[in-house]
Amino acid sequence: MPRSQRRRPTLIHPEPNEFDVLDILHALSDPTRMTIVQTLRAAPERACGTFPVDVAPSTLTHHFRVLREAGVIRQREDGNRRWTALRGEDLETRFPHLLDAIVTAYESGLAPPR
Repeated sequence: MPRSQRRRPTLIHPEPNEFDVLDILHALSDPTRMTIVQTLRAAPERACGTFPVDVAPSTLTHHFRVLREAGVIRQREDGNRRWTALRGEDLETRFPHLLDAIVTAYESGLAPPR
């Protein structure tokens, strides 16, 4: 089958009531995935190839899958581009203040000691 006729696999997006705190903690335990989350907190939606990370495209796809399947991000396809957005409201509804606490702790760990 020609590449142009192949369909991409269906994207898995759990419902908020299916979110598991351990899956979310695992998804946020990687510096590359935290960079993706921080970037999305500053911009509501981004094309997948525009994140400021230095990893191979296949590795970036893996990171997106981990975040998506945990419920941290939502992705949509538009033509040949895939757009990514943070599921901030869903996360806040299911686990109030969890994302803020994790991002704050992560960012404070990046700051040089005084």
